[in-house]
Formats: sequence, C-alpha cells, structure tokens
Amino acid sequence: MPSNRWGRHERGRFPRGRAAIAGLATWGMGEAPGHTTMEIAAQAGLRAVADAGMTIADVDALFICLPDDIFAGLSFAEYLGIDPRFTDNNRTGGSSFMSHVITASLAIAAGHIETALIAYGSNQRSAGGKLSTPVTWNQWDAPYRALFPASAYALAASRHFHEYGTTRTHLAEVAVAARQWAQTNPEAFAKDPLTIEDCLASRMITTPLAKSDFCLVTDGGGAIVLTATDRARDCPRAPVPVLGGAAATWYNSVAQSRDITTTAAAESGPRAYRMAGLGPNDIDVVQIYDAFTINTLLFLEDLGFCAKGEGGDFVSGGAIAPGGRLAVNTNGGGLSCGHPGMYGLFALIEAARQIRGDAANALPNVATALAHGNGGTLSSQATIVLGSIDTV
Repeated sequence: MPSNRWGRHERGRFPRGRAAIAGLATWGMGEAPGHTTMEIAAQAGLRAVADAGMTIADVDALFICLPDDIFAGLSFAEYLGIDPRFTDNNRTGGSSFMSHVITASLAIAAGHIETALIAYGSNQRSAGGKLSTPVTWNQWDAPYRALFPASAYALAASRHFHEYGTTRTHLAEVAVAARQWAQTNPEAFAKDPLTIEDCLASRMITTPLAKSDFCLVTDGGGAIVLTATDRARDCPRAPVPVLGGAAATWYNSVAQSRDITTTAAAESGPRAYRMAGLGPNDIDVVQIYDAFTINTLLFLEDLGFCAKGEGGDFVSGGAIAPGGRLAVNTNGGGLSCGHPGMYGLFALIEAARQIRGDAANALPNVATALAHGNGGTLSSQATIVLGSIDTV
C-alpha cells in the first residue's frame, strides 16, 4: 500500500454523532414469493419510517441498491411517490449500504438533507434460488472458469491456510458460531443443529471451501432511517448515532490484490475508529459481512480484534458464539440468518438493534457496535461504528 495513502485520508473529518439511526425494519426475510425486489425494499422502508415515528413525506433523500435495477434510486422515488432532493444508488456490492450511511451522515451534518431512507430488497431465493447479480469475472479472469464469486474467497482461504496454518476446523468454528446465534433468532432462516464434524463432512465446492462455508441464498429486505441526532432524540425509538464511518476500495478483481490475506478493512477500520474516537477494545458487539467463513477471520484480523494470521485461533472454542469472549454476528449473519444477495444493510440493522436493546439475541449494556460491509470479491470494504446516545 502506498505510504501516503493513509495521510491523504487523515485530513478528512467525520461529523461524529451528528446523524443517528431513528428507525429500522426488515421485511420478507427468508422467503417472500410473489414479490419484486422493489416491493420488498419498499415494505421494509415504509416500516422503518413508521418505526421512526415519521411518514414517508419526512424523507427527503433516498439511498438504495437493488440487484436488478441500475436506476433503482429513480424507481424507488417513483414507487414511494415522493420527490427526494438527493438520490444515490451507488453500488460497491455489499459494502454499498455502509457507504450510503457515510454519505447521508455528511449530507445531514451539512444541512443538505434532513432525513435519509436507506433500503434494500431481494427475491433471489423465490425468483431463482441462486445469487442474482450482473457481476462476474472480468475478461482476463474468465478463461479460467472459476466459480464466481466463491473461488475468489477460496483463493484467500488457501493462502491464509498456507501463510498462517489456518485449517478447515477454524472455518467450521465460524459456521457453527453463526448457527448457534441463529437458533435463537426467530428471523433466521437456517436453524438446524450444526457441528464442527458436520462442517468437515460438508460437500466440497471450491477448495478449501465446502457448502457449510457458504452464505445462504434467501429473499429479504431491510431499511434504516437516518436523520439529525437532535431530531432523532424526539423519535419514539432510542437513537443510534453514527460515531464514525470509512470506506476503502483496493481493486475489483481479486487477482489484482497485492496481498490476498489482507483486505481494505485494514484501512477502513482504523479510519472509522479514529473518527469515532474508539478502538477495537471499546467495541461491545461486532457485525461482519460473512458471505463465506473466511471473511470473518480476515475481517476480525484487519479490524484489529486479533493480529494478522491469528483469526483461526481467535475464533476457536466457541469464542465468537453465544457466551464467547466477543459477540460476532449475533443474528446468525449471512451464514445462518439470511443472505439476500447483499448483506451489508442487515449487519447495520443488527448492530443498531443491539444498541437499542431490541435484537432477538439482545446482549446487556451494549453501548458500541461495529458493522462492517464487504463488496465484490474482497474488493470494497466499509466500516461503521455506532453508539448509544450516551456515547455522543
């Protein structure tokens, strides 16, 4: 990484605590047959607005990213029947929604907008039963006919195994922990018992990743309402201020990675911490985009919860499962709760729910939460640090 890269970003300042999540909702989690992606996003969006004690007329900015509509922002405004003063359907994959939070927070603090609705919806399970995305390998990678995007993550896992002695048992620890959280979450799609032995016997798909290392294919929608923290204090739900947020993109094709075992989370995480005035030891609960089990190890390392290469040992023995030393993906994550194509917004929702105290697996006294999004094939990373109103 160029040495001046960090310095360039150090000049930026984030409006710490100036914007807050005032409302949130999910809809159609698991299966929502007969509904379009827009209908699912809108149902979640309208419920999030109601959760904030607002009406859709209070929303003056829309942020959305749909799998099947490159003009989703325009379509969303039309569907809701509003005329937003700002619309953004930037797409960096599953990290898009963290980037939306950053943009909306800056715009709210600047007075450019007042209330943003950030939404997503997918019907990929009921519409086809497989990942719905127009993205695939580029022209140079495509001739190798690897699985997209799974083989990209398998490359990272293989190198992590080689460099650090990580094993399939370490990956299984991640899958089992996610399932244990999901088993007590009514919203979760996969609740069947899962053991380390089950994972090791799971069908190999792209070495070294087996079926148990893959996220689910589900339908689902989610939405959050972001507004000025002072205004959110008057809303019926406890406000969840945004303390820090940062994004970083290092490449598109994983073949262009300079070090495939280190992701841009190693940049976005520290910058988000500095904006929040916190460090990894100050975070009470962590929500990570776990499209594959290797993601959790890579991001726990890159976000500073353990040293590079120690992710496998860090998660061993149920350390990130219920009752472990660090609560990670407390809804079951993309591996066991739901993965409607892009999971980032659901990590944000679960992080906010933990701070509000209304998560299915609510932990006591959560004052800070980290939500991390991953886009592309470990390409784009974005980190958001949320806090309770007392942390502002």
